Amino acid sequence: MQAVGYSSFLRISALVTALVLVFDSGILMPVTSQLSDTTILYVASIGVGASASVPESEINALSAQIAERQRVLDAKEAELNEREIATRSFSVSGTTENLSTYVLSTILFILTVLIVLNYAMDWARVRSYRYERQVG
Repeated sequence: MQAVGYSSFLRISALVTALVLVFDSGILMPVTSQLSDTTILYVASIGVGASASVPESEINALSAQIAERQRVLDAKEAELNEREIATRSFSVSGTTENLSTYVLSTILFILTVLIVLNYAMDWARVRSYRYERQVG
């Protein structure tokens, strides 16, 4: 009984991975590949920020200077984040290759190998069971 559940889980996983791979690679519609790339960049650049205002005082003047320095540091950090995102992409002959497509392809290959092994082991088990029934 567990083998049937495992087989169906492998088939469903392979199907879902194949569909996500087709979506991510943009084979059917190039817009889906751009959507996937944009989503990855968006998720990589999400940050949290907050602000507040208070009445003028001497302490506020010092705080304003510190805030200005913080804005400069934030700008440098944003530039550094953009460079980091750019270095994570693979570049082959001037075109950007999509890492997620390679990862999904690898997962789909592994699932396909597991499905083939599952069917081969089931076939061997049924064959040995039939052989034992004929002999015994």
